[in-house]
Amino acid sequence: MERETDSEGASRVVVPRNFRLLEELERGEKGIGDGTVSYGMDDADDVFMQSWTGTIIGPPNTVHEGRIYQLKLFCGKDYPDNPPSVRFQTRINMSCVNHETGVVEPSLFPMLADWQREYTMEDILMQLKKDMMSPQNRKLAQPPEGNEDGRVDQKGIVVRCCIL
Repeated sequence: MERETDSEGASRVVVPRNFRLLEELERGEKGIGDGTVSYGMDDADDVFMQSWTGTIIGPPNTVHEGRIYQLKLFCGKDYPDNPPSVRFQTRINMSCVNHETGVVEPSLFPMLADWQREYTMEDILMQLKKDMMSPQNRKLAQPPEGNEDGRVDQKGIVVRCCIL
């Protein structure tokens, strides 16, 4: 464990990356809140715990209601000091998402732009779900369901997802 001193001179313990990710994995496996958001590792053999999958079930009373959105989160070796990259596998129209790539643009998503070490992947997914309910996103026309073009993930594998 490392110790770090903040701007006011107070000392705090810095939890190592892998311990932090193990905590997040355990929490993700237990389920979150009402079950409309979940996440876990892509590959149990990934010793660096970099590649994760998230799911958000669209919130009620929005154009997203009943839709299941799959996301990829990639935690680089500098996570949690820096945010993960986040990309929707499922096509979605949201003000913070690049329509071509599905990437959540940090400059348009304040949680990533103003990242704090205490934030988690769960926080990101919950904030994205909350943003789906925002005035600018709640009625935004969405691509038809089942229109899941193969997007290349960061390992170079084409991923196809169909909502049944």
